[in-house]
Amino acid sequence: MSTSLQSGVVLLVFVTTIVALIRFQKHPARVFGLALLTLFSLNLVTNEQVINAGSNEGLLTLILLMLCSIALEKTRVLRIMAQFVIRPSYGETFARLFGFTVVFSAFLNNTAVVSSLLSPIRNNPHHSATKLLLPLSYAAILGGTLTLIGTSTNLIVNSLLLDTDLPPLSFFDFTAVGLCVVVACGLMLTLLVRFLPNNETDTPVSDSYFIEASVSNGSSLIGKDINQNGLRHMESLFLIEMERQGSIISPVSPTEVLEANDRLFFNGDVSKVSQLTHYNGLEIFAEKEGLASKSFVEAILLPQSNLVNRSLKECNFRQQFNAGVVAIKRNGVRLSGKLGEVKLKAGDYLVLTAGEPPSLAPAFEKHFILLSDIEVENKLKGLGEKATLCSFVIALVCASVGIVSLFKAMLLLFGALLCFGVLTLNDVTQRFPYHIWLIITSAIVMSFAIQNSGLFQYLDTILVSNNLTLSPHVALIIVFISTLLLTELVTNNAAAAVTFPIAYSLALSLNANPIAFVMAVAFGASASFISPYGYQTNLMVFNAGQYKLSDFVKIGAPISIIYSFTAIFAIEHFFGL
Repeated sequence: MSTSLQSGVVLLVFVTTIVALIRFQKHPARVFGLALLTLFSLNLVTNEQVINAGSNEGLLTLILLMLCSIALEKTRVLRIMAQFVIRPSYGETFARLFGFTVVFSAFLNNTAVVSSLLSPIRNNPHHSATKLLLPLSYAAILGGTLTLIGTSTNLIVNSLLLDTDLPPLSFFDFTAVGLCVVVACGLMLTLLVRFLPNNETDTPVSDSYFIEASVSNGSSLIGKDINQNGLRHMESLFLIEMERQGSIISPVSPTEVLEANDRLFFNGDVSKVSQLTHYNGLEIFAEKEGLASKSFVEAILLPQSNLVNRSLKECNFRQQFNAGVVAIKRNGVRLSGKLGEVKLKAGDYLVLTAGEPPSLAPAFEKHFILLSDIEVENKLKGLGEKATLCSFVIALVCASVGIVSLFKAMLLLFGALLCFGVLTLNDVTQRFPYHIWLIITSAIVMSFAIQNSGLFQYLDTILVSNNLTLSPHVALIIVFISTLLLTELVTNNAAAAVTFPIAYSLALSLNANPIAFVMAVAFGASASFISPYGYQTNLMVFNAGQYKLSDFVKIGAPISIIYSFTAIFAIEHFFGL
């Protein structure tokens, strides 16, 4: 295949990829995967280049960081932050929410940060959730621009940079420009929050699981109200009522002070029940029966069972089946009262624990259909939690000051988390970022194909032969705006992967500073404020807050404009052209 034909084919694949990303926004990994297969099948890249792309150091660093961050999600860090953020004053709540989200998103996975704060914001008793959810997403995006690990976009750009002749980006190379956009956009957002809608968000559905917990004697929860204890700021668990000395309190006031032996009743996702173990002296129903376990099973009660219309206490459930009931769900009905006194109905769903190792009595199958195991989020506490937090901080500090590379720090941390059981193989397989791995690998392969075909030189020749003049300043603006628009149309990671090769080649053609153009790609790819689909955190709050597309445009367009002016000016100032 001639050089000109190679260039034409690669250019066709490149353009087709962009069009396909716009057309099939929900499947970027498939689009990039097909592009990789096309380039490889046409021998436009070598075997070695494909292997090198899949094992790129920056790509592996990103994956290791995302896997290590799972351990942080098992600690109380984000829950404590949520408890601290919500205040009666909207101004104070907004300031705390913005500040804490920016700081945490600079060092943690910003998707995890937003996910942990969704439920507390939706359940807060003081402010409309829609007044806070959109600022939450924007703060997470802005915070991610502050460091190399703040967002996957920065790490993707760094992984692509590793396949050039330039040195990799350091931990705080993004910080100066990032601080500028955080301050500028933060001030703009403060002026725009008054235009946010005041929608009512959905309440927990009635067929969520019904979960009981009790406050034991000596608990640190005693003497503090619901708000102070953070029991209204939980992820996917909702405090619906409590029982004290035989009397039911519903709804539960945020100022209700807890006493010993109070029973608390929650509605929600049973896989999140391990959150309750973080509260000193709060015991779930099964724990009181000596059957606490890390493995739960879900079963449905058969109509012919003699347990129908009897309570757990009446049928002596614990002794009869060697199992404890963690939660009960009845479709279309909100349950109330003590878990042990709920009259069972045919078709009820029960979540059970049978201790460690699990051992259900033989008679169990006569009364229940065993549906499946439920994967419960295991939370860290005590020494394990402290050791995990300290290890993560030490790894980041060592990487940020240059003692070891970020890849080595993350690999050592990942190995330690696996060895000590903080992360399990199940955690890794369930949360492994296959899509991101495929997107970045394909983007690197596409970059190799462009280099092999001589497309860079071909485009440069066209510019020279037609006496086309393009200043580095104008070229930087074009790269930034193109990346920003592509981010709004597709996703941030896909936009960075697609525009990086063009930006880098353009910088070389103009004898400009390539790092400035690399930064334009990184910051342009993070500038998703107008579309709810360009950035994952936007999509999360779009659904949770029941926003309209017009809400994003109304608030996001001014933010996007001030972000663009600030970022371009700061990049030229700090990096030069």
